[in-house]
Amino acid sequence: MTTSTAAKKDTQKLQRAIVDGLEDVKAQDIVVFDTEHLSALFERVVIASGTSNRQTKALAASVRDAVREAGFPKPRIEGESNGEWIIVDCAQVVVHIMQPSFRQYYNLEEIWGDKPVRLKLGSAKPTAAVAESTKPAKAAAKPESSLRRSNAAKKGVAEAFPSKAQVKKDAAKAAAAKSPARKAPAKKVAAKKTAAVKTVVVNAPVKPAAKKAPAKKTVARKA
Repeated sequence: MTTSTAAKKDTQKLQRAIVDGLEDVKAQDIVVFDTEHLSALFERVVIASGTSNRQTKALAASVRDAVREAGFPKPRIEGESNGEWIIVDCAQVVVHIMQPSFRQYYNLEEIWGDKPVRLKLGSAKPTAAVAESTKPAKAAAKPESSLRRSNAAKKGVAEAFPSKAQVKKDAAKAAAAKSPARKAPAKKVAAKKTAAVKTVVVNAPVKPAAKKAPAKKTVARKA
């Protein structure tokens, strides 16, 4: 393997690590440009957007970690204090992480965008959701129509061949429906009501009669 081929593979590996780091923190509008013909200092320029200072700082930190995990030296970061435009210098590749307003104003694509690099977006590491979706699906649930048919068939069998307990239960219900409800005779009910009234009258307390004042006797005096 020649030196140029090895260097090219290293650049591609570094580029992939940077893009993966940006995608891990949901960077927007990631583009890569080949700048070998424009500058001898670096071979690629990567531009990405973050919607806030917090996200741009998180993107820069994610790129730094991804580059180190890939086996490359720790990159140098500038502009991290304000987060509006952060530059991550990875030697062969320079990454510009910018907020949309700054990216539109400085328009770096016009400066470095002569040779865009075809980029395969999508992190190489499958996320938990992707891994879950690739698992073999479990046995599919029975469609609703087949469930209804099976339930109807079970019900028909139960009705055609009832159990002994069910037969006894049905017979008891039929006997209860045929026998008329017993009602107390009207005369007895009336008699009970009358007795209750009499009892109340007898037991009612009797008020003592008011005592009459004794009549005054008049005595005739002799003249």
